[in-house]
Amino acid sequence: MTAATDADAIRRRTQDLLAAHPPATTGRAEFLRARFDAGLAWVHYPAGLGGLGAPRSLQAVADAELAAAGAPDNDPRRIGIGLGMAAPTILGYGTDEQKQRFLRPLWLGEEVWCQLFSEPGAGSDLAALGTRAVRDGDDWVVDGQKVWTSSAHVARWAILIARTDPGLPKHRGISYFVCDMTDPGVEVRPLRQITGEAEFNEVFLTGVRIPDSHRLGPVGEGWKVAQTTLMNERVSIGGARIPREGGMIGTVAKTWREHPGLRTHDLHQRLLTLWVEAEVARLTGERLRQQLVAGQPGPEGSGMKLAFARLNQEISGLEVELLGDEGLLYGDWTMRRPEIVDFTGRDAGYRYLRSKGNSIEGGTSEVLLNIVAERVLGLPAEPRNDKDVAWKDLAR
Repeated sequence: MTAATDADAIRRRTQDLLAAHPPATTGRAEFLRARFDAGLAWVHYPAGLGGLGAPRSLQAVADAELAAAGAPDNDPRRIGIGLGMAAPTILGYGTDEQKQRFLRPLWLGEEVWCQLFSEPGAGSDLAALGTRAVRDGDDWVVDGQKVWTSSAHVARWAILIARTDPGLPKHRGISYFVCDMTDPGVEVRPLRQITGEAEFNEVFLTGVRIPDSHRLGPVGEGWKVAQTTLMNERVSIGGARIPREGGMIGTVAKTWREHPGLRTHDLHQRLLTLWVEAEVARLTGERLRQQLVAGQPGPEGSGMKLAFARLNQEISGLEVELLGDEGLLYGDWTMRRPEIVDFTGRDAGYRYLRSKGNSIEGGTSEVLLNIVAERVLGLPAEPRNDKDVAWKDLAR
C-alpha cells in the first residue's frame, strides 16, 4: 500500500472508507475496524498499524471528513491512557509482535489500559520506586504496590515500571513491562476522592508473572522508556485540542452570561484575565501540536500541563464565587466508579473539587516546574546527592 502523504490523498481515502462503510448502515465496531485497516486511525503510524506513514498534521483532515459524515469515534476519553501513553510507548519500543498484538485492540477500545507508575513512597520521585521484578526463567515475578491508578478497575492491560536491579542507582535499575491486569496476583482497591467517587485506585501486585516477551525496551532501561510515556502523558492532559472558548473557560463564560444579577466588577476583571490566559494556553497548545509533527514530544509538554492545572483550578474557583450560594451545591456524593472524568457535565461544586487533583496527576506541578526550569529554560539543576548511589543503599 502506498502511503498517503498529502491532504487530497487522505481526503480521497476517507471518502472511499465512507462509501464502502456508510456510517448510517454500518455497525460501530465494524466501522472502526474498517477505519483502522484503512490507515485512518492515526495516519502518522506505520502502514498495517492503523496508519499510513503520513504527517501527523493530516489526521485533522481525516477527522473532519469523518465527523461531517456522522461517523462514530472510538470514545477517546474512555481509552485516553491507552491512546495517549501506552500506544506511543509501544510504537517507540515494542517489538513487531507487540505492536501487532496490542495496538489494534487498544485503538478500537476493545482493551482498556492503565498506568502502574506511582507508588506510596515514590510519587514525585518516581525513580525511587520499590516494586520489584525478579527474573524466573522466561518470566518476571512482580511484587509491590502502585497508587493513583486511573481506570485500573476496568483495565485489561497496564504499562508498568518495576525495579529489576536494586544494586544500581535508582534511574538505572528499572525495567518497563506490559502487565496483565487479569493475573490472579493483581488486586485493585478503590480510592475515594474528595468528590465522593473512586476514579483512582491502589493496585497490589503479589507474585504477578509477566512473560519476558511483554517487556518494552532492554532490561534496566525502563526509565528511558518511561520518559516517552510521561512526555506523551503531559501532552495528552494539557495539550488537548479544544475550540475557542472551549473547556472550562467556556463553562464559566456561559454561567456569566446566564446570571447577570451575580456580576461584579471584580469578577468581570478576573473572568477577562482568565479568558485571555485560556486562549493563550489554547494557541500555545496548537503550536505544540505543530512541533509534534516533526518528532516526539519534549519537555514543553510539562509547561502545557502546568498551565492546564493552574487554569482549571482558578477558573473553577471563579465559577463557584460567581454562582454565590448556588456554587456550594454538590448534587452527587455517591461512591461511583467512573471510567472517564467529566468536567463539563457536572455542577460547579464537582468541578471545583475535582480540579484540585490536576496539579498532582500526570506529574506534580512542583516537579514540572523543575523540568521546565532545567530542560526548557536551561537553568542549573538542583543538587541530587543520590544520583550515583545504589537504590538499595538509599535512605527510605
